[in-house]
Order: sequence, then C-alpha cells, then structure tokens
Amino acid sequence: MRGRKPYPGKRDAPRPPDALPRCPAHLTPVAAKEWRRLAKPLYDMGVLSITDRAALAAYCQAWARWVEAEEKLRETPMLIRTPSGYAQQSPWLSIANKQMELMGRYMAELGLTPAARARLPANAVPDAGPVTVFRVLFQGDDNKFRDQDGNIVEDDGDTEQVRQKLM
Repeated sequence: MRGRKPYPGKRDAPRPPDALPRCPAHLTPVAAKEWRRLAKPLYDMGVLSITDRAALAAYCQAWARWVEAEEKLRETPMLIRTPSGYAQQSPWLSIANKQMELMGRYMAELGLTPAARARLPANAVPDAGPVTVFRVLFQGDDNKFRDQDGNIVEDDGDTEQVRQKLM
C-alpha cells in the first residue's frame, strides 16, 4: 500500500492518566525552575501528562546545561589556544550547541514552538453528558410567541408550561 495512511490524526490514541507530573528531585535548580515555568501551562494545554515526565525533565536538564554553557561562554573566548599553540573551539561552545539541538527536539515533542503547537490537536472538551438545547421565545404585545428572528412560533403544548414557570 502506497502513500500516507488516511486521517493519521483521527486515530484513537491511548489516554494516559490525567495528572500534573511532579518535578523530579534530580533536576538542578535551574532545570527545576524551568520545570515550574512550563509544567502547568503544558498541562493546561493538554500536552503534558504524567507519562511525559521524563521528556519534560530531559528538556529542562538540557535547558539548564545550555544556560550554564552560555554563561561560561561569556567568561571565556570561543576559540582557545591549546598548549601546542593551535586554535581550538571552546568546549563550552560544543556543549551549548549540543544542548540547543537536544532542546529543539524536545521542544517539538512538547509543543514549545509555534510550529509544534500548530500540529497539536486542539484541546478536546471533555464529554459533559447530553446537551440541552434552549429555544428562546419572545412574547409580543399581541400575545404571540416569536423566535429570535421574529418568526411566529406555533404553540406546541410546551409553550404554556414554560410560560407558567416563567411567571
């Protein structure tokens, strides 16, 4: 069979338990701060569940390492001289680049970029049971009932009961 499968986003995916995951204890203080900044909004968007704890923790840890590497890059040059006199890229630049690459992957998975959010399904409203439909009627000076468009509504038997309850 060739081509894409029809309606790939319409499949019923298993639903993980609905709970906000706790921040892992092993995260560094900078990573934990990033966790606190993101966990609740992602949960409210319907993107984060308790099964996504490791992915968010990995993103936050990559964030903390990237921040540390960027701070070190401010203190040291991007190119350093080796003992033999050759110019070499700073290890902090390599670390920063690698962590940025990892962050990009996790950002795509967690919906942390505009493009990634556009691919996410909209928050589904939980089923609240049967829907009650109301029909709005207005009684004019001529004692006839009209709908919101001004059309006369014939008495279907319920109109009198509704009128009695309203009075």
